Amino acid sequence: MSNAPVAKGRLYGVGLGPGDPELMTVAAVKAIASADVIAYHCARHGRSIARSIAAEHIREDQIEERLMYPLTVETTDHPGGYRGALDDFYAEAAATLAAHLDAGRTVAVLAEGDPLFYGSYQHMHKRLADRYDATVIPGVTSISAAAARLGEPLCEDKETLTIIPGTLPEDELAARVAAADSAVVMKLGRTFTKVCAAMESSGRLDDARYVERAFMAGERTGRLADIDPDSVPYFSVAVLPSRIDATPVVDPDPARGEVVVVGTGPAGAPWLTPESRGALAGADDLVGYTTYLDRVPVRPGQTRHGSDNKVESERAEFALDLARRGRRVAVVSGGDPGVFAMATAVLEVASQDAYTDVPVRVLPGVTAANAAAAKAGAPLGHDYATLSLSDRLKPWEVIAERLRAAAAADLVLALYNPGSRSRTWQVGKARELLLEVRLPDTPVILARDVGGPEESVRVVRLADLDPAVVDMRTLLIVGSSQTQAVVRADGRTVAWTPRRYPEVESSPSGV
Repeated sequence: MSNAPVAKGRLYGVGLGPGDPELMTVAAVKAIASADVIAYHCARHGRSIARSIAAEHIREDQIEERLMYPLTVETTDHPGGYRGALDDFYAEAAATLAAHLDAGRTVAVLAEGDPLFYGSYQHMHKRLADRYDATVIPGVTSISAAAARLGEPLCEDKETLTIIPGTLPEDELAARVAAADSAVVMKLGRTFTKVCAAMESSGRLDDARYVERAFMAGERTGRLADIDPDSVPYFSVAVLPSRIDATPVVDPDPARGEVVVVGTGPAGAPWLTPESRGALAGADDLVGYTTYLDRVPVRPGQTRHGSDNKVESERAEFALDLARRGRRVAVVSGGDPGVFAMATAVLEVASQDAYTDVPVRVLPGVTAANAAAAKAGAPLGHDYATLSLSDRLKPWEVIAERLRAAAAADLVLALYNPGSRSRTWQVGKARELLLEVRLPDTPVILARDVGGPEESVRVVRLADLDPAVVDMRTLLIVGSSQTQAVVRADGRTVAWTPRRYPEVESSPSGV
């Protein structure tokens, strides 16, 4: 009698595809055939879609293990809540499979779609793969099946695909949908109404498609907006197909047109909000200063209208004319469009009688001041004022008066448009005015090309501010009497303004 230990068995996570047994891979069939134990997850009713897909390949001499969930969506009195109950179940199920593996049996765990894509098998894999030989056999996902049934491309060229669980909060769903090129929303059923609301609020409902039980009995496809919410099962998905080669707008409806003024932040993609990404992706036309347009990826089917940065009113009127003809227009602005940027120009023209019926929206962006402040530390931590030193649209006397007033009020100052090739003296004059009321040691942040390839952020004394190093790509932040500049252990100087301000002594009258 041999006392040699029994060799441990092998674990297979077997992807079965979306439902049609003919979409099982050869590798999946071989793994099922070689297994001693066939395991599958199921609800308390005991039925398993995974088993029904693989049924013709399961033999009578194979051991079957039903891994039955204690609950699905109902509440529980488990001390760890819903997640705690599931964790206990996964631990027990893994122990059941481990017993077979320790006895030298080969175990095949069946999984609809792909085992590691929202699949129950992944919970077994995480608990067992470090102790046993484990092989994952991929399967056709529900995403691929849905796209095949729709007959529409999911992604093309430089598009990205976003996969979103419908169980997310509605505002999070809307943000992710708005930012997506193409998307698939999983786990519908109870979440369907919420998903539709998110699609509508993000402007994507008309593009959305619906697929139910792809490659299974009872399959259904259609427009998401046309589906009865009460008829939607869990095994369904919402799909936003590729935008490329979508049906062009030949004779646009004037009621469809709108202008969206989009802030791209200080340097493009990393600074864009999801809402802004969605507006840029969904526009028929992009209008803007060429430098800012270059930050936006080129998309097939879109028309780009670049122009010089000194024709803001003309650019706004052009965009509104396009929208009046039924085009969806995104006016591209750097930073935040409402801060020394295009929103004012668009709204000014849109207030004229000819354009009052054209819808106009303004989407915020990360401002240059906020970006520069974050790179430097937290210099805008207390009250601050934002001024432009450009005297192209207002006289210098007004600028000087506002500088004096803000400085006298001891506000931190964020100074936009400090200098250019044609404006070389304003920074020096501003420094002189500020030194009349601010100490020479006042910290000044010089933030140049924040977020760009030539980013430079330095902290200097107000007395040492050199106008020669300031150009149009630089933003200045001048500290208040409370702003601190501290050199940290890594040699970096950070600036911050305390949120508390010293109390001012009251006058004898108490006023």
